Amino acid sequence: MRSSFIFILMLLCCVVDTHAQSNYITGKISAPHEVDGIHIINKTASRFTISNSNGEFVIQGKLNDTILFSGISYQPKEIIVTKLIIASKEFTVYLEELVNVLDEVVLGKVLTGDLFSDITNADLKRDLDFYDLGIPGYTGKLMTQTERRLREATSGGGLIPIFPIINAITGRTKRLKEYVKFEKLNTCLEKMKSDFSEDLFSNYDFEDGEKAEFFYYCQDDPEFENLCKIKNDMAVFEFLETKLKAFNAILQTQKE
Repeated sequence: MRSSFIFILMLLCCVVDTHAQSNYITGKISAPHEVDGIHIINKTASRFTISNSNGEFVIQGKLNDTILFSGISYQPKEIIVTKLIIASKEFTVYLEELVNVLDEVVLGKVLTGDLFSDITNADLKRDLDFYDLGIPGYTGKLMTQTERRLREATSGGGLIPIFPIINAITGRTKRLKEYVKFEKLNTCLEKMKSDFSEDLFSNYDFEDGEKAEFFYYCQDDPEFENLCKIKNDMAVFEFLETKLKAFNAILQTQKE
């Protein structure tokens, strides 16, 4: 009888300990298109869920678990669960649009690198453009796929432009504007990573996951969007330095 009591007590302790080490992490997916039905897989704990129509999800996870986010229109992304994520119980995951790039194909003659020889041997001819054909054409900055969709949604001919009106009523135009804004902010974020990471982290011993999390921490700041618009490197670096001190303080608090 006493042996059975001890066994039950030990079993309860194991259950309590397992429960204490597990956490339900709440998050939200931010992406340029639909966020409903994104697959979220905790590869470490073998747990699986999907996001709702607002990109929100809840999944069981603990420190250092690897969580994979996968959607048909987006590049797969893995997140390592950090102490900061566990402490906040909620985090935002930014997914990038999947762009298919064709393998490089070499057509015609191979160039040698000698300018005079290559010009002579290449038999170059100028491509026809809309000026040659006598038709109107677009001469501005090349647009992304989302920007082209927005342009199509807000343009139309006729006495009453039907499609722009329909798109405005259904909310499609508003959604496309949000997607364009997201793309621009994400491009700005990647440029900040490329331009400032080396100088920013030279005095900090951060892991790669913590570095990536820092930039998303900066992106959530309301000032981030304004800095992307003014394109002032000095102001951006000062902003990042200030945010880095605050971010490092949060990490140190969690480690203690």
